[in-house]
Amino acid sequence: MALAVTDPKRPELGPDEAVVARVLAGERALYEVLVRRHNQRLYRTARAILRKEDDVEDVMQEAYVRAFAHLAEFRGDARFSTWLTRIAVHEALARRRRAQRQSPMEESEATHGVTPEDHAGSREIARMLEQAIDGLPDNFREVLVLRTVEDMSVAETAEVLDIPEDTVKTRLFRARALLRDAVAERAVAAAPSAFEFHAPRCNRIVANVMQRISS
Repeated sequence: MALAVTDPKRPELGPDEAVVARVLAGERALYEVLVRRHNQRLYRTARAILRKEDDVEDVMQEAYVRAFAHLAEFRGDARFSTWLTRIAVHEALARRRRAQRQSPMEESEATHGVTPEDHAGSREIARMLEQAIDGLPDNFREVLVLRTVEDMSVAETAEVLDIPEDTVKTRLFRARALLRDAVAERAVAAAPSAFEFHAPRCNRIVANVMQRISS
């Protein structure tokens, strides 16, 4: 009889808020669970804003480290995932502003470097969709990824991006219209599989974050 593989996201520990309480009580190693639970969302969020893979990983790590440093300030008024995503959004937007000041021409070009993760499975349709999304204006791309790819609610997207809910709805409508002009309907249906965050990258982020908060 094969041994069951332990889920690194540790569902038996309960919701994020329960894990946060244990981390604050001194079980710092459990912060790894929170990182693994939210790597996919933070990757997609930062990727929607920045597009450059190296910048995305840097922002993710900074967001996790900043969240850990301010973990005691989390009061549970919003879900932990929303609180954490908002930190990542602020980090990503700040980095994008710095990049635009330094080299505005480079910022307008999407980077599509080939990584080992790109070779995992047959992802032609998802890749086509990623490229089409990268071509959207920044404001539209951010809303589209959070609402359609990450499946966040209108209210949560508005809170994370600090914009009115009506603005979220308007930008999403226009983003979808632009996307339909760029890709076929079958590519739109593949949105949930876009911007996957594979195990090797997940492990790398976890290792870097845990090393930084332990020093």
